[in-house]
Amino acid sequence: MELYLDLFSQPCRSVFLFAKAVGIPFEFKHVDLAEGHHYSEEFGKISIIRKVPVMKDGSFILTESVAILKYMAQKYSLSVADHWYPADLQQRACVNEYLAWQHTNLRLHGSKVFLLRSVFPLIMGSEPPKEKMDAALEDLKQSLNLLEEKFLQNKPFIVSNKISLADLVAIVEIMQPVGTGLDVFEGRPKLIVWRDRVKKAIGEKLFDEAHEAIMKVSSLPQKMQDKSKLEILKPKFQKLFS
Repeated sequence: MELYLDLFSQPCRSVFLFAKAVGIPFEFKHVDLAEGHHYSEEFGKISIIRKVPVMKDGSFILTESVAILKYMAQKYSLSVADHWYPADLQQRACVNEYLAWQHTNLRLHGSKVFLLRSVFPLIMGSEPPKEKMDAALEDLKQSLNLLEEKFLQNKPFIVSNKISLADLVAIVEIMQPVGTGLDVFEGRPKLIVWRDRVKKAIGEKLFDEAHEAIMKVSSLPQKMQDKSKLEILKPKFQKLFS
């Protein structure tokens, strides 16, 4: 199995962490997003979508992190502990519910805060508009509220008393804005305790390995010095934050 990843990407981190945590053998294929490797002719032959992660299992190619996570959990179901993607119908439905919800909530809003705080100044050559930043932070706050009140409630983890794919996908998204220096856990003791449980369940060494790049996001200016590549991204940012 080959996994095409860039650990700056939160969906890539979820796939990487899961495969490593449960012992799924894979070959790490680094796709450097800052260098534009996903636009290369070689990568285009792997995925016309030109996004990571991508999984190649023999001749079978799969894109989209959630689909990849479910595929790996089910392919290796004999060796992967049931709590990751429970066989119980209702518990599995709860995992799926979170994975369906997060795309347009925690993922969207955490990503927007990350882009505004770390990438926008590089691409646009100026600080992000205050009203855009304030709105993004408020949206992220509301998503974190829902994570606590709707999904986590008083349980140790999102679905039960053990970690699942839902927790894994949630934590990598939260760590994205954290990498910019924003303490999203401030004033959220429940979320802090949950985060620590997730890290322990994954393994703190592995967790830190996966997040090393994003915690050094200040190195992005050095990685993104090619002005031609920045110009390519400029219209996308203008559209996204207009």
